[in-house]
Amino acid sequence: MPEIRVTPLGAGQDVGRSCILVSIAGKNVMLDCGMHMGFSDDVDDELEIKAYYAGHVLGAAMFQIKVGSESVVYTGDYNMTPDRHLGAAWIDKCRPSLLITESTYATTIRDSKRCRERDFLKKVHETVERGGKVLIPVFALGRAQELCILLETFWERMDLKAPIYFSTGLTEKANHYYKLFIPWTNQKIRKTFVQRNMFEFKHIKAFDRAFADSPGPMVVFATPGMLHAGQSLQIFRKWAGNEKNMVIMPGYCVQGTVGHKILSGQRKLEMEGRQVLEVKMQVEYMSFSAHADAKGIMQLVGQAEPENVLLVHGEAKKMEFLKQKIEQEFRVNCYMPANGETVTLPTSPSIPVGISLGLLKREMAQGLLPDAKKPRLLHGTLIMKDSNFRLVSSEQALKELGLAEHQLRFTCRVHLHDTRKEQEMAMRVYNHLKSVLKDHCVQHLPDGSVTVESILVQAAAHSEDPGTKVLLVSWTYQDEELGSYLTSLLKKGLPQAS
Repeated sequence: MPEIRVTPLGAGQDVGRSCILVSIAGKNVMLDCGMHMGFSDDVDDELEIKAYYAGHVLGAAMFQIKVGSESVVYTGDYNMTPDRHLGAAWIDKCRPSLLITESTYATTIRDSKRCRERDFLKKVHETVERGGKVLIPVFALGRAQELCILLETFWERMDLKAPIYFSTGLTEKANHYYKLFIPWTNQKIRKTFVQRNMFEFKHIKAFDRAFADSPGPMVVFATPGMLHAGQSLQIFRKWAGNEKNMVIMPGYCVQGTVGHKILSGQRKLEMEGRQVLEVKMQVEYMSFSAHADAKGIMQLVGQAEPENVLLVHGEAKKMEFLKQKIEQEFRVNCYMPANGETVTLPTSPSIPVGISLGLLKREMAQGLLPDAKKPRLLHGTLIMKDSNFRLVSSEQALKELGLAEHQLRFTCRVHLHDTRKEQEMAMRVYNHLKSVLKDHCVQHLPDGSVTVESILVQAAAHSEDPGTKVLLVSWTYQDEELGSYLTSLLKKGLPQAS
């Protein structure tokens, strides 16, 4: 039986590294594992790959991999909510055999984005007004640009003078690419690009390490976003002891990182060399993550209408909750393999069949209009030519293939106790059917047989019992339903003669 096999090599019931191996229709595809920029591969004649806009960060894409009638959609990271610089992820009703989706925020439903932005600006403003410093740990791409645009607009509107910095290096390069690829951003930024490039910030300058020791208020965006290393951790250590300062964590933090520890309420941290750092600065978590929340994940599943769903890039307990919700709401199987565990999915390959115009017209003449949500049985002749299938009427098939028509009839025997002659028996059958089947053409032929449409009824003597007569009922396959009805009707016997 055909099947799809999926093995997570990373992101199986954990968050961070990602690498998914998919075997589909004899082809092996490795997802989310990077590529060699120096080579261009035209992949396989039978393999079709389609990209969908994923939001999340500039250039992020979801991919559909299709081989014949089987397909897999791999989302990677995506965001179903539009923000200040990117649009929302989008996918059509591609109905893949399998949808592999991230589940970072499998149990989270975020509040209003506007409320979060207002709270964020309020906390930053209050901190700098009292002379404090604000540290915002971010990753170089995505949330850094989103929050920079938010603060840039607020600073300009409020005419604030406190400096805003972002750490040099990756973020600076990322901003450069945002300027280059404006067409990949949202509609608002594309429209105002001619008057002003939103990524050319007036109030936000490059950060120098010496600035961390400068007196007075400031706001600093620094990488990485989980406070596990780098410049953001260095600045945090310098500012953590002052209660006037604040650190705002705008995204997900993996267990074991400094970010996760302070969000869990830990205020004494053991650093390298067994040094203890006391955290007196205010700690705030305000989710500006570009990952889809539980509502967004369910929305994507509903849009794509997959046959199966597989969850990756999430925590096991949260994945289990989302798995049950998907199975209940969409009535599809949902899987959540751990790293190194292989999931094998049986598939039902579909074969595309063209339908002749004549056959469709005949169906529509009966008042049966096509409806994708209500599959219907069509009777016709299946013709295969040049590896393509077509369903046509039997008359058209005979004409195209140059064949003579042969008629196949089905015969059923009905035994009835009756001592009369065969001719009298046939007349009784005729009178009975004539009275019951008022909407059908019932005829008594000269040879003594009775016809109802294409159905033929003949009376014959029983070879061994003179008091029993045999009714032979025969019909073509087109009148299968009427033939079965007549047979059951005659088996109940004939009315007594007056």
